[in-house]
Amino acid sequence: MRRRSRLRFSRDLMAGLALVSVLSLCGCGLTIPSDPSGTLDAVRGGVLRAGVSPNAPFVDVTGVDAEPTGTEPTGTEVEAIEAFADHLDADVEWTIGSEEELVRDLEDDELDLVAGGLTDETPWSDKAGVTRAYDDVTDDDGSVLKLVMLAPMGENAFISELETFLSRYSREHSS
Repeated sequence: MRRRSRLRFSRDLMAGLALVSVLSLCGCGLTIPSDPSGTLDAVRGGVLRAGVSPNAPFVDVTGVDAEPTGTEPTGTEVEAIEAFADHLDADVEWTIGSEEELVRDLEDDELDLVAGGLTDETPWSDKAGVTRAYDDVTDDDGSVLKLVMLAPMGENAFISELETFLSRYSREHSS
């Protein structure tokens, strides 16, 4: 009998500690998913710093000037990024470069996302957060490629918002 009461006391104590832990976390203002660097909050109502690598038809930089007053890039992913920025009430600041340059800028907190016809087989997954595939395209050889975008590693609230938006955007704009 005494053994049962100790067992019950231990079980009740563990349940109580678990409840206190959960309530403590809720009281800390912890949100999941979260952004350790605050990317989503910084972009919302501000500026979305988008890096794009030329890869038509996703990103086309033909005729784009290097000057800030020059023409902006075009393409299917550029349109999606502009729509995402509108969704967040943000302006887009474009950076054009190679994938390597853009991923470095992403790591250095100089960009919020990178696009350019990247696929789910991107070699950059150890340097950046990779969205879920949001669209499929057929390559010239007939293989199906799954398109993704890159975001800062660990900025899960931003990545989640981007993935949700891209999923909806892709459904609405599929051919």
